[in-house]
Amino acid sequence: MPIIQIDWIEGRTVDQKRELAKKVTAAVCEAGKCLPEAVTIIIRDLPKTDIAKAGGLLADK
Repeated sequence: MPIIQIDWIEGRTVDQKRELAKKVTAAVCEAGKCLPEAVTIIIRDLPKTDIAKAGGLLADK
């Protein structure tokens, strides 16, 4: 049973998340030869205050 975790910066709409889930599920099923019912996707929206790159918070850029 594939479990896919996606962390990204907050701000996407529910429709964008639906589209992502549909496309990721299709890709995993094709590559992994499994049924869609076997695929679980966890989407986490992260605020820019919780992500740092090159030593600085994204919120500060």
